[in-house]
Amino acid sequence: MIDKPIITERDYKQALERLEMIFNVPKGTPLGDELEVLSILIEQYENEHFPV
Repeated sequence: MIDKPIITERDYKQALERLEMIFNVPKGTPLGDELEVLSILIEQYENEHFPV
């Protein structure tokens, strides 16, 4: 479970690995909530470090 902001590239890689593990969980479950928060954190990191 990711319990802190994604700051480093290592954090980012760990977050992507976790996202892959829980990608197909149902919404409205604790893992579904984790998936949603993790997706937001990953998107924020990517927007800051990989701007389009």
